[in-house]
Amino acid sequence: MIIHRNEIKSIQCVKEDKSALCIFEYIYFARPDSVIDGASVYNARFKAGVLLAKQCNIDADIVIGVPDSGVPAAIGYGVGAGLPYVEGLIKNRYVGRTFIQPSQFMREKAVTLKLNPIVNNVKGKRVIMVDDSLVRGTTSKKIVAMLKNAGAKEVHFVSASPPVKNSCYYGIDIPKDLIASDHTIEEIREIIGADSLHYLNEENLIKSIEHVKCNLCTACASGKYPINIKG
Repeated sequence: MIIHRNEIKSIQCVKEDKSALCIFEYIYFARPDSVIDGASVYNARFKAGVLLAKQCNIDADIVIGVPDSGVPAAIGYGVGAGLPYVEGLIKNRYVGRTFIQPSQFMREKAVTLKLNPIVNNVKGKRVIMVDDSLVRGTTSKKIVAMLKNAGAKEVHFVSASPPVKNSCYYGIDIPKDLIASDHTIEEIREIIGADSLHYLNEENLIKSIEHVKCNLCTACASGKYPINIKG
């Protein structure tokens, strides 16, 4: 980048070979009103929910979303499954994202402060709970327990992304203690206390992101890194 007097000039020093945008921008990081490389984040999350409903066959009464990033997918799931979307969890707007808290104690405390169930909406109901992802599992376990303590008859956990099994080496703060890296889906279900556990598959994840102009990096789920990480 050259700045000279009132002029700014840029020179491409390295040939642009290929792009690989982090898939987690669409799953979790980006604001839902964002449009990234031509693809609407909200539409991607909504369609992920619709596709999840086609993948899963869960007998339930209502669909709820984990605020905020799980809500568009939950609304989409409700549309796809023909079930009512209901607010089951209320978010405290003064608590930050639990995903990036530095310690387990702080993450668990943040969840307790961040979310509260609406008892009248979930009591006695078979609940499908849709979240954007399931990374460590500890937050999900707390939310499932919270809903059951509020009187939910069943809680079925649905993740709007595939199992996160691999670390990111490109700067995204994905932790090393990934529950899916060394546990089966059934083991994870038992750990978080859900009545069933379902993940969006990778094919449908890619399908949910419409009109994107760039390539996507899915290494955290697929293990296929766009740049060689050996060294």
